[in-house]
Amino acid sequence: MEKAELLSVQNLSVALSGKHILQDVSFTLNEGDWLMLIGPNGAGKSTLINAVSQAIPYSGNIRILGKDSKQMKSRSLARAIGVLNQNHYVGYGFTVEEVIRLGLYSHREGFFSLRAPSKSAENSAFGKAKYTSFDPDQAVFDAAGKTGLTELLSHSILTLSGGELQRTFLAQLFVQDPQILILDEPANHLDLIYQQQIFSLVKEWQSRPDRAVLSVVHDLSLAKKYGSRALLLRNGQTAALGTVSEVMSPELLESVYSMDVYAWMQDLYGRWSR
Repeated sequence: MEKAELLSVQNLSVALSGKHILQDVSFTLNEGDWLMLIGPNGAGKSTLINAVSQAIPYSGNIRILGKDSKQMKSRSLARAIGVLNQNHYVGYGFTVEEVIRLGLYSHREGFFSLRAPSKSAENSAFGKAKYTSFDPDQAVFDAAGKTGLTELLSHSILTLSGGELQRTFLAQLFVQDPQILILDEPANHLDLIYQQQIFSLVKEWQSRPDRAVLSVVHDLSLAKKYGSRALLLRNGQTAALGTVSEVMSPELLESVYSMDVYAWMQDLYGRWSR
């Protein structure tokens, strides 16, 4: 069965301060995809996801769920796309619960009303809730439970560790319940246990129908483990696009990273063999 196209990016270009950061990048994101954006520093990976999420000006065409992204209202965009950044600069004393509840924004039609989700109960949050109507309290509770934050709901986010803070914003996205999740180095600077938790939670979320993930990763091992497809960037242009095995071939990686990536990785991880 042909997968539904959730995101189409055609001839995307970005110029900042007169410098071309991205040039004519095109790709699609279909239901069930986990597309990994890889490439060396300065290749344009974060710029690309900033453009897709409408955070910076760009030229080209981006269609989200079949709609021109530039014509979408903010609430419609929030229903379609959720973004998890690698850093969260917080200077306010909101509780974990209050931050998670901010994800309910996409469900609000007006200041005092909540819409019923457009997707079925089986597709909501984690695919287990059986709401007859949308219950915001239950959605927040479910997201907190899935991300291991139930005992921290009343805590100020100013007291959290890096891993706890990242899981809080991931729970917020689960409540938001978009169809496309965009990740910018979501496990960067986190301890190994938190890296595993974040990627495992996203993988479980992505396994539900009508969902897809687009993420920037520097750790190529994570790209290999979780990605279904990959886009390799070099100097703001597409070097390769295809399945992970096709794009992450020894020859292509060496041509972009200017080193024998496979030999380096095998040397690193070979030291863990028993």
